[in-house]
Amino acid sequence: MFSKESVKKWLSENFPLLGILVGITLVSLSIGPFQNWDTQLEFGAASGVIKWGLPYVNNFGSLINQPPLGFYVEALFLNVFGSSIAIGTIFITLLGLGSDVLVYKIGREFYGKPTGLLAAALFALSPWELILSRSFLIDTQCLFFSLLFLYVGIFAIRRSSVKLSLISGFFFAAAMLTKYFAVFMPIPLLLFYLYSRPKNTKLILSQLTVFLLPVLLFSLLWYQAVLGQNLLYMFHHSDFSTLNPRGVVPTYSFVGTFIWNYGLGGFFVGAAAFSVLLTFLFRKQIPKIFFYDLICLATILSILIIDMVLGAGLNLSAAYNNAVKYDYQALPFFSLIAASIVTKCFSRLKSTEIGAKKKIISWFAIIGAVLLAGTIFVNMISAYLLSRSGYLIFKMQMNQEVGYSLFNYTPISQLNALMTIQYLGYAVLISALLWVSKSRIRDFLSAQFSWRPPEFN
Repeated sequence: MFSKESVKKWLSENFPLLGILVGITLVSLSIGPFQNWDTQLEFGAASGVIKWGLPYVNNFGSLINQPPLGFYVEALFLNVFGSSIAIGTIFITLLGLGSDVLVYKIGREFYGKPTGLLAAALFALSPWELILSRSFLIDTQCLFFSLLFLYVGIFAIRRSSVKLSLISGFFFAAAMLTKYFAVFMPIPLLLFYLYSRPKNTKLILSQLTVFLLPVLLFSLLWYQAVLGQNLLYMFHHSDFSTLNPRGVVPTYSFVGTFIWNYGLGGFFVGAAAFSVLLTFLFRKQIPKIFFYDLICLATILSILIIDMVLGAGLNLSAAYNNAVKYDYQALPFFSLIAASIVTKCFSRLKSTEIGAKKKIISWFAIIGAVLLAGTIFVNMISAYLLSRSGYLIFKMQMNQEVGYSLFNYTPISQLNALMTIQYLGYAVLISALLWVSKSRIRDFLSAQFSWRPPEFN
């Protein structure tokens, strides 16, 4: 079925992505699993599916206040491979790897293969992703389905395909019936649809109908047929009613506090901000990249602003303390917009003649490379610290012990064999990134000097 030549060609084309996946897998093996009250609750719901057929927690009839699909998928895995949080976390990690692939795929469609690979590496190695992909929580599963429906939806729009729109709609339904945070992901899909400027009214209505039909049908099936409630029942979630305790005064800066100190870090935020700056500086020369960046930026801002309004404006406890979950769907777009520095700088270097302007762009490329390299390096240090930490807390205000916390009951020491595996993972991941960057490095050097480095075979 597969010839030796075709397998060799596939491996050659996908070596960098495979290197990133293998590298991050090795790193993940040395971290966690992380646990807290939420992971115990969700494990109880998945166990309830195995025991009673419904996501009951602890006792028959005590239904978890979350959409059901994630617990059924987890229950299937637990039923086959063993029912424990450690086993279940392996499944979550696999879904995280799936999200890595989808970030690469979406990045490739927007910016090209090198940027897609770099975005996948930034995403996979971020502390945010490492923590959630090593915790038995449905958030990683929700993000996987969200990215999947976005990826299929992009092709549905480009090919004007009603069939692909229906498939994307099924994945959207899966994401929404896993966790409601999937409601954010139609934002980039809608913006991409507007960018494509559809003119056939019949096709527009057909694609919209088949996209929304699955989520409406499956939601009606669950909430009305199974629970005996109407669709408005989803808005009765305790997240929309539980306020912060007295004495906790949230500020709108809590989202920035989480992202800067815990989720991404200063280098990652700096790379994303610098990339946005380049976007507006080069907007006339790179119109397509400019619009893709606007899609990413609009998605990020929409998610963060909604969380700030809920957490600080409405004083809702869940939105305030759980920025790690509420803003998680923004992480792929931070990764994409930061990684796109490479595409912007090199596209301008190729189209700019020798002179002062080319030197300025070269300096932009150097600054971008430093920020991206710093992001990778700092994230490796964060991963190292995560593997050795027994307790994490994401403070929403640095002067208060208020935030989301997790425990790691199996932290490792410097002499543990898993630490060697972690170092090996770093080496594999960095090797993959250097491999995919070799042509970019060669082109940059040849643009600065009269000599050309030797070709790499």
